[in-house]
Amino acid sequence: MNKVLIYKTKDKHSQVEVRFDQDTVWLNLNQIAELFDRDKSVISRHLGNIFKEKELDRKSTVAKNATVQMEAGREVGREIEYFNLDAIISVGYRVNSKRGTQFRQWATQRLKEYLIQGYSVNQKRLKQVSENLHMLEQTVKQIQQTGSSENLKLNEAKGLLDILGNYTRTLLTLSRYDSDSLETDKLSKDITYEIKHPEAREAIVQLRSELKKRKESSDLFGNEKDESFKGILGNIVQTFGGEYLYHSIEEQAAHLLYFIIKNHPFSDGNKRIGAFLFIWFLERNKHRLKKSGEPKINDNGLTALALLVAQSDPAHKELMIKLVINLIVDV
Repeated sequence: MNKVLIYKTKDKHSQVEVRFDQDTVWLNLNQIAELFDRDKSVISRHLGNIFKEKELDRKSTVAKNATVQMEAGREVGREIEYFNLDAIISVGYRVNSKRGTQFRQWATQRLKEYLIQGYSVNQKRLKQVSENLHMLEQTVKQIQQTGSSENLKLNEAKGLLDILGNYTRTLLTLSRYDSDSLETDKLSKDITYEIKHPEAREAIVQLRSELKKRKESSDLFGNEKDESFKGILGNIVQTFGGEYLYHSIEEQAAHLLYFIIKNHPFSDGNKRIGAFLFIWFLERNKHRLKKSGEPKINDNGLTALALLVAQSDPAHKELMIKLVINLIVDV
C-alpha cells in the first residue's frame, strides 16, 4: 500500500503524516508524541512498558525504516523506528484514550478503503498483464510462422522477436514482483572472484579521486565509519562446510549492493559505492554482460535500482534481493 495521509486531531491542534503499509498504519516516536500531545520521553517510556509487560510483541509491531538525510552538505543515514496501529492504540489507552479512539476509527476506515481499492487495482493490473502476455505470445508465434516469408525478412523477424522477448520478461518480472513470487533459480555458481578489503579500499580511493576531479564528491566520500564495511565483505563470502552460504554470483552481488546501501558503512557516498562495487564484482566474475554483449543493467537502470534499495522498507529486504537477482540472472 505504502501511502501517506495527513491526520488532524478533532481539536485541530495537531496533525501528523501517517504511513499506510502492510495493511496497517505506522507512526514514529515523534509523530506519536505529536498525536497524543505528550513529550517523547513519556511515549518512549510507555512503549518500553508495553513490550516489557508483553502486552505486544516488539518484532511484529515495530519496523525500522532507513532514511538518508543531507546534513552539512553530506548524506547521513538514519534508521527510524515506526510503530504500527496496535502499538499506537496501546499508547493511546495509557495517555489519552479519547484521542486514541478517534485515531483508531479514522485509521480503520482508511484501511478499509485502501484494501477495497487495492484489491480492485491489483485485479485490473493482473488482468492487463495476462492479456499483454497472451498478445505477445500470439505475436511471437505469428512472426515465427511468417519470418521466412517474403512479407517479413529474417533479420527483421529476429530483431522483433528480441524486442518482444525482452518485453515479455519485463512484464513477467513486474507481475512476479507485484505478487511477491519472484523466483531465484537458474543461478550461476561459478564464482571465480572474491572482493578483498584492501583491493576494495584502493578501488574506492580511485573512485573518489575521479569524482573529486569532477567536483562530485566530498572529502568524506568513502571514509569508513567503523569496521562494518569489512564485516559486509566478510558476510558476502562466508562459508559453511566449505561452501558459500550465498551460493551464486547473483546472490553475492545482490547482497553486496543491498548491505552497502542500507547499512551505511561510509560517511558519504554509500549508494554510489554500492553501485560501483556491485558492477565491479559482476565484471570480475564475467557476469556483467548479457549473451548479446549488452550490459544487464544500464546506467539509468543502475541509478533507479540503487535509489529503490535505499528507499525500501527493511522489512522488504528479501523481496529487494530477489528483484536484483532477477535483473542480473542469465536468460
